[in-house]
Amino acid sequence: MVHLSRIYTKSGDKGDTGLGDGTRVSKDNPRIWAYGEVDELGALIGVCRTYCQDETMLGQMERIQNDLFDVGADLCVPVADDEKDGEKLRVTESQVVKLETEIDHWNADLPELKSFVLSGGSPLGAHLHLARCVARRAERRTVALAAHEIINPAVVHYLNRLSDHLFVMARFVNLQSDSEILWRPGGER
Repeated sequence: MVHLSRIYTKSGDKGDTGLGDGTRVSKDNPRIWAYGEVDELGALIGVCRTYCQDETMLGQMERIQNDLFDVGADLCVPVADDEKDGEKLRVTESQVVKLETEIDHWNADLPELKSFVLSGGSPLGAHLHLARCVARRAERRTVALAAHEIINPAVVHYLNRLSDHLFVMARFVNLQSDSEILWRPGGER
């Protein structure tokens, strides 16, 4: 349970911060970068929600924001060698499967792509494309962390699938408003 009675503690004034296990690390630590990118992604999905009118999509975005707090919590607590299943809050493969099911739902009626999609379109579509890019950045930061420390592999799976989910939602939204823009290779020469 989270209890926040004070917003500022001054404990990070010297450039370090506490992880979920109490360890102090530099704010420039790869772990901090990884969950910082996840936090930015959650905030951006909050922006997407302000543009969204579709109740199903709104519900999914809210759940995804909650999932991203799970991702951040997972990354915030290093995996211990003696950690038992269920001892810490960890992202699960069932969360990844949920994204896959939703991707299939949004993609079911979309036309097959014969070109890459340019970011943009409607305001919601453009923001979803931006969120997709931030998801990819969060994934890259997490993979970089995993090169040096043990992490829960489901975190990478989740972020990878989430970028696909955001892409398909952006396509769905933009096709609804007839605003999808396809890349025309060399078309502007």
